[in-house]
Amino acid sequence: MELLHTAVVPEHAREIKREARAFAAEHIAPNAADHYESGEYPWKVLEAGMDAGLVAQDIGEEYGGRGLDLHQILALAEEFYRADAGIALTLQLASFGTAIVEEYGDDEQKETYLRPVAENEQISGLAVSEPDTGSDLAGMETTAEKEGDEWVLNGEKYWIGNGVEADWITLYAKTGDDPDDRYGNFSMFIVPTDIDGYDAEHIPEKMGFRASKQAHIEFNDARIPEENLIGVEGAGFYMVAEFFNHGRIIVGGHGLGLAAAAIEEAADFVHGRSAFGRQVNEFQAVQHDLADMVTEFQAARTLNWQAADRVLDNDNAGHWAAMAKVKSTETAMECAERGMQLHGGRSVLAENRIARVYRDVRVPVIYEGANEIQRNLIYGQAQW
Repeated sequence: MELLHTAVVPEHAREIKREARAFAAEHIAPNAADHYESGEYPWKVLEAGMDAGLVAQDIGEEYGGRGLDLHQILALAEEFYRADAGIALTLQLASFGTAIVEEYGDDEQKETYLRPVAENEQISGLAVSEPDTGSDLAGMETTAEKEGDEWVLNGEKYWIGNGVEADWITLYAKTGDDPDDRYGNFSMFIVPTDIDGYDAEHIPEKMGFRASKQAHIEFNDARIPEENLIGVEGAGFYMVAEFFNHGRIIVGGHGLGLAAAAIEEAADFVHGRSAFGRQVNEFQAVQHDLADMVTEFQAARTLNWQAADRVLDNDNAGHWAAMAKVKSTETAMECAERGMQLHGGRSVLAENRIARVYRDVRVPVIYEGANEIQRNLIYGQAQW
């Protein structure tokens, strides 16, 4: 069964999908188990992805990238996450945050910071979440205070992809304190990671996505020049909100890839095992489980690709992006749960792919805005 078929994929995104599938089969899948066990950062796979032109290529052609659009990145995400979520996230985070610089930065910022990432000489990161605050964008406490011709940064960020590995990050920080305008109190900055006062360490021993590294960052009077402000002061909330509309479509793709992996593993297992004198797939209850998994998967995938169209058209983008993220990531959880049950006792063996998928699916329902928050957006932005 071809779950990640091209019927819903626009013609222009099909070639990158083929490239991603071939790369995933050669470089991601064979290394998935080892990196999951060791938790080591997959530098060699990342470098291979760079050589293949599949890393940081969402950056525009004028700055050295391929200018891959939302459809193309979604197609790529499905294939990468089907092979392994941790390695896939590492590959996709190599240019995390660059879209904000490309959309709102000035010409000098774009040339200075985007080109080295697009040409795979540097990697970037995005720092939004904090130890005590995740989905509440208006509740962040890390500050940026203007002193002369510099911004002084203080505070903490948590769950930051490439917080240790990145050459620079895009930082979301509080620059105002107006109680009547909570959403206008935040700004975005470019922060090189080699400055004094920037300290980052890996968050250890995650249960899932182990090949991907997230960091705890502390800013202690870290100073950056005033020209590192992206766009205008006070616009950070709106920049991030728009960025997440695109990001949630891609996270939906994370869920679709994981769901496809769970279905494949379950189908292969039940078609190759006997119990009570019969092939396991001959039991009607098993057939119904697989039928439900495939039906929910196809529903989620159709919604996700339709939502990508809506976001690109700016047609109630937040509403559609939130629905896609919720449906696809929760479908992945449901498929992994059923896949574990169909595997029986063997499901708990760490060496089995289904066990890895089962752990990994718990993560995308949380990042890029927890699904409970997405439901608030779905209701609040519905055109009743």
